[in-house]
Amino acid sequence: MGVKQFKLPDPGEGLVEADIVTWKIKAGDTVKVNDVVVEIETAKSLVELPIPWEGTVVELLVAEGATVEVGAAIVSIEVAGAEDDAPATAPDSKPAAAAEDSGERVANLVGYGAVEGATKRRARRAFEGDRGPSSHEPLPAPDLHVHVATDALPNAPIPREDAPAPTRSRQAGATPSRSEGKVLAKPPVRKFAKDNGIDLSLVQSTRDDGVISRADVEAFVAGGGAAAPAAAAAPYDGARETRIPVKGVRKMTAQAMVGSAFTAPHVTEFITIDMTRTMELVERLKGDRDFRDLKVTPLLVLAKALCVAIKRNPEVNATWDEAAQEIVVKHYVNLGIAAATPRGLVVPNIKDADRLSMRELGEALGALVGTAREGRTQPADMSGGTITITNVGVFGVDTGTPIINPGESAILCFGAIRKMPWVVTDEHGVDQIVPRQVTQLGLSFDHRLIDGDLGSRFLADIAALLEDPAKALVWG
Repeated sequence: MGVKQFKLPDPGEGLVEADIVTWKIKAGDTVKVNDVVVEIETAKSLVELPIPWEGTVVELLVAEGATVEVGAAIVSIEVAGAEDDAPATAPDSKPAAAAEDSGERVANLVGYGAVEGATKRRARRAFEGDRGPSSHEPLPAPDLHVHVATDALPNAPIPREDAPAPTRSRQAGATPSRSEGKVLAKPPVRKFAKDNGIDLSLVQSTRDDGVISRADVEAFVAGGGAAAPAAAAAPYDGARETRIPVKGVRKMTAQAMVGSAFTAPHVTEFITIDMTRTMELVERLKGDRDFRDLKVTPLLVLAKALCVAIKRNPEVNATWDEAAQEIVVKHYVNLGIAAATPRGLVVPNIKDADRLSMRELGEALGALVGTAREGRTQPADMSGGTITITNVGVFGVDTGTPIINPGESAILCFGAIRKMPWVVTDEHGVDQIVPRQVTQLGLSFDHRLIDGDLGSRFLADIAALLEDPAKALVWG
């Protein structure tokens, strides 16, 4: 018998970390090959991870709610005929601590190597091995009130760089962990101490090797030895505020939207259209036997109309290649549908949507939205999108100015459909005001590759198809 450590794999393309959401096992359980043992949240979705061995669970190395890097050990399994892996706490050794003190990067994790031109280390996240002698005890859930770094909070005060460094009185009877040289502590512990304004040289280590653990720092704080400057300036009142850590899907979405907003020059155009004939088509399809098992909505008709309009305006379905200084026109449509989920906004896409019939598109749309709302969308389903629809009408909102998804050139905003007075010209050329089903579309596009003429023609074509869906038979 030997103990093997299951390390967090990269479940998507280029992911470097993930959050542990739910363990499906506990110490002492027996597992078989490909049994799902843990559910994680990546920057894109929820993913269930299977175990590659058969054996007995020895220890869960990471608590639920913790963020770990790709390549970090998360669970130990006793496997027949296997040799013992290196202990999860190997990074606590003095050589590793010395490498941290010297600022060197230790390329010991998957996807964690030297980056050309990098000047700073990427901060590591704490896991159970960081907690010193008590590392074999179950970890509590993360403390949202204390352990959240201020740089994850957009409204948190930013300490002045020229502010005097805080001074801390030494606890009675406490001695520095090292009398000479640098203090030994792992990167997550150093960051925790820095966030709380603590001088590590004043903290006493309880470990034999002199390395300061997070528990040592927490004990120092509990003993009244430190109080963060930010907390003194703006005390946190748990009854009046709630702090939510920005990670997983929300973190990825925030970074992508900021990058898009400040990279692509956005232009947004609007059009108000009569949707009465489209709504009549939706009602007819609901009664059609070929569509009875599908959820037929105006969004389905809009998706089809957008694909037809792209055939007439193919340059819209493109992306900007900054490195090559080229516009790359895509001859396929991977149609993204923005979906609001409890874990944030995700945009999975329907591959080759332009090649699907109305029924096939309806099936794909239903499966995509259902999976997204359950938080089960796989990373591959959210990559490679070419153009996106965001349906704000389901919230009763008339229109908006959406931000383009990175790697795409346009996003279409679909507003609420309302009965409104509309001027209609009858067969005798007489104008009449009648109630009609009306909506607004808003198209945001990248002005580097879509000029006003192309953007306007594309939006007008979509509007024409929704006003008279029969045109799809001619144009498509």
